[in-house]
Amino acid sequence: MSIFNLSNAILGSGILGLAYAMANTGIILFVLLLTSMAILSAYSIHLLLKSAGVVGIRAYEQLGNRAFGRPGKILAASIITLNNIGGKIKYIINFISYSQRQKDMTTDKANYWFVDGRYLIIIISVLVILPLALMKRLGYLGYTSGFSLSCMVFFLISVIYKKFVTECPEEHSYNKTVPTESIYNSTDGMCEAKLITINPQTAFTIPIIAFAFVCHPEVLPIYTELKNPSKKRMQKVANISILTMFVMYLVTAIFGYLTFYGNVKSELLEMYSKKDTLMLCVRLAVLIAVTLTVPVVLFPIRRAVLQLLFPDKPFHWVRHISIAVCLLFLVNLLVIFVPNIRDIFGFIGATSAPSLIFILPGIFYICIVPEEQEPLKSRPKIQAIAFVTLGFIFMIMSITFIIIEWVTGKKTSGGH
Repeated sequence: MSIFNLSNAILGSGILGLAYAMANTGIILFVLLLTSMAILSAYSIHLLLKSAGVVGIRAYEQLGNRAFGRPGKILAASIITLNNIGGKIKYIINFISYSQRQKDMTTDKANYWFVDGRYLIIIISVLVILPLALMKRLGYLGYTSGFSLSCMVFFLISVIYKKFVTECPEEHSYNKTVPTESIYNSTDGMCEAKLITINPQTAFTIPIIAFAFVCHPEVLPIYTELKNPSKKRMQKVANISILTMFVMYLVTAIFGYLTFYGNVKSELLEMYSKKDTLMLCVRLAVLIAVTLTVPVVLFPIRRAVLQLLFPDKPFHWVRHISIAVCLLFLVNLLVIFVPNIRDIFGFIGATSAPSLIFILPGIFYICIVPEEQEPLKSRPKIQAIAFVTLGFIFMIMSITFIIIEWVTGKKTSGGH
């Protein structure tokens, strides 16, 4: 169940943009980048678990408190809250966009209120997300996380199948969703696999891959609920989850790319025909998977809020339920009434994601592990410093690319 929950926390709708990333990096460079990020993510979790083991604390916010006092606690809780609310908003916006496409595919003239994405997400929030978010422990969501992953496995199998029944140039001749100007002839090299590709989009796709394994806010809550918890067992859970997602990411990217090659768009599902019954079912499966990811993402937010506002209070159902209701209400309100909310949280994600993966785990490790045990000039501490530096580089890259998008008005990062 822990593996299901952590895997579900890693897996997001960003998987739909990985074929686009491969098209702009080439197969070899993509595999190298994805492998590097998987290893770095596992190392980051190792730093978190090592820091938690030294002080006997299994809360991200409390590690911040131990490293820098109350400002560190507030900083860690704020970053977790912003990152995960941004994640929830991204999932809900994707839900609305997918449901709108489903509506466009299945209804021509009808305009029923209950298939409108905005109304639908309110219904789903009340009937599905809220009851799951009210679970007392994250471990109880293992079953829904497992079902969510099975939906994405169905998506993966379908992508593999479509590779063998789809001709690259001919696919676009009947796919109404692909603009005419993007239809390329195979003689232009757009239907040939590239091992290494360097183009203006290459640098913009690196953050997509870099943040593909974000799950760090969920690591310590899952560690707390793990049966017979130990650093070794939790690292094993993390390694299996990361390896599983690595395989899913790699297979999806390869088969998605080898289906459409240079024609692939930033969202893979847009490439398939609207009249394809199989892909209609796949879109529905992705909708379900996205919906069932939201409750898992909500748990660390509530824990961060509790750590900030009620740090020494025992569990109480009224607080537990109230925070969940308020968070869902706030997120739905933002999604429905703030039109540019995706851009706002895209910018927040560019700072919070590298902070959670690279910067904070490295800094916590450097500050918390005592000098007597590991001096600052020791190899582990030097590695941690280099890791933090890498995090700042990714943060600067991501912010720069987002600013370029805003200035030029062009989507450069694939919308993920």
